[in-house]
Amino acid sequence: MADVVVAGQRRLLNIGDGAALKAVVLLLLVALIVLPLLSTVLVTLQPDTIKAWSDVLFGRLSTNLFYKPLNNTLLIGVVVSLSCVFLGGFLAWLVVMTNVPFRRSIGLMATLPFMIPSFAAALAWGSLFRNDRIGGQVGWLQGIGLDIPDWLAWGMVPTLIVLTLHYFSLAFTIIAAALATMNSDLVEAAQIAGAKGFRILVGIILPVTMPALVAACSLCFAGAVSNFATPALLGLPVRMQTLSTRLFGMIEVGQVGRGYVIGILLVLISGVFLWAGNRIVSGRRSYATITGKGGRAKRFDLRSARWPLFSLAMVILFSSTVIPIIVLAASSLAPSSANLFSNWTLHYWIGTSDPSIAQGFPGIAHNEDFVWALIVTLGLGLAVAFSGMFVGLLASYTTARFRGGWISAAITQISFLPLLVPGIAFGAAYIAYLGAPIGPFPALYGTFALLVIAGTAYLLPFSVQTGRAVIQQVGGELEESARITGASFIRRLTAITIPLAIRGLAAGGILIFVKIVRDLSLVVLLFTPTMPVLSVVAYRYASEGFAQFANAITFVILFISIAASLVANRLQAKSQPWLQN
Repeated sequence: MADVVVAGQRRLLNIGDGAALKAVVLLLLVALIVLPLLSTVLVTLQPDTIKAWSDVLFGRLSTNLFYKPLNNTLLIGVVVSLSCVFLGGFLAWLVVMTNVPFRRSIGLMATLPFMIPSFAAALAWGSLFRNDRIGGQVGWLQGIGLDIPDWLAWGMVPTLIVLTLHYFSLAFTIIAAALATMNSDLVEAAQIAGAKGFRILVGIILPVTMPALVAACSLCFAGAVSNFATPALLGLPVRMQTLSTRLFGMIEVGQVGRGYVIGILLVLISGVFLWAGNRIVSGRRSYATITGKGGRAKRFDLRSARWPLFSLAMVILFSSTVIPIIVLAASSLAPSSANLFSNWTLHYWIGTSDPSIAQGFPGIAHNEDFVWALIVTLGLGLAVAFSGMFVGLLASYTTARFRGGWISAAITQISFLPLLVPGIAFGAAYIAYLGAPIGPFPALYGTFALLVIAGTAYLLPFSVQTGRAVIQQVGGELEESARITGASFIRRLTAITIPLAIRGLAAGGILIFVKIVRDLSLVVLLFTPTMPVLSVVAYRYASEGFAQFANAITFVILFISIAASLVANRLQAKSQPWLQN
């Protein structure tokens, strides 16, 4: 009887601990995610700003303020998402389901473009294709005598190409993971029945991978419509506006009400398309391809097409990875992008001030702005990695160990809410939220704390996803045994969960570090001269015509991002099954 009473007391204590922990986590997530977004809406409903809604939607300037940028944004989202699914799906099919040569190398290279900042690819495009339409330096192709048309140098076409080459690796990762888990018995049965390759592709592979295709399309769409750097660098010089660049411009000139309205509408558009994608998938349930019967992997024999398809894959991958890196490195050394591969100099890296070069600006190694921005950026990456992983692990632990109830459901939904919010809109929300004093708390605008808090909240979905994987690695009976012996929640977390899953935590933290280090959309509105970050400093240099300095800084970001990403991929090798067999 005594044992039953003690067990009941322990159960009640566990329930009480779970309820308290869930309440704390929910309040933390509300403060990090819900209140900033709510603050943006409330700002636009104030008496002196509510007119911004009619100005944006119905005013005489609404066409230029909203509808033209909306059309451009939707065009970019649709074309880029479909192109990414096509390219990513093609490469995933090659790597997972065919006998293409060097498939492992293709698989590795296909994951690299997403590690490269989109503004790096945009700067590389400018170094190659820029013409003299807006003055300043011309690109290498025009420098060697080719006549580059305006539509190829500026505006919609280069924006679509650069964003597609940036985001297709995201589609590749999602689709390849789905193909790697598909039972090959389905394909073998179709082949025995006499079905040809195209029929198998259309009748079996595409239907059973539909969830992955829709997920890839939705995420690429959300990324493309929220991207700020590429349309800003390639579109703004010729007055091509998207919702993200229009939002930035409104807040930059002090029209915050109109900017917040555009940000809210941008969030709604992203949310609607992601919701529609989920509805398409949820409308059909027969996607199961993993059953109790094992199936050995069987690949399509490409026969004489092996090397042509390999060459095509290499053209895509070199265009998205190798060429931008080479161009960035060369353009950071060349006095002019018109002579990209001659008269190289290290001035833009290590040179001292020289009035005859770059208006007297010293190389980045002697540039105090760069040095300070590098320190701030690395500090920001480390701080967000640690804080993000802590909050993500806490939220994942709460929902995994104390399941059930509306609080757990609310924690799960709020945790992934930032996926619906474009980075630049999230940055605007934090200006509305913490840009002014709140009671006894001072305004945080221009402080390191604001960058860390906003970065932690924005990357929380990735933290939670990593936290879930970590919790799944640790059996619940281990923590239950420790709890019975009287170990507290903090003790169980630090002595059992974290040590046993440190490899996954480290990989997740590195990926969060990479995302915030190369991010521009989130921090471009939070940037101040006293608290600079490398991505914004590079963007400012590029906007002011100092391409060599911008490219040199971008190359530093690129080096940090790729090095850290390769370490993370090494730690997460088992999450890429298409590279394992």
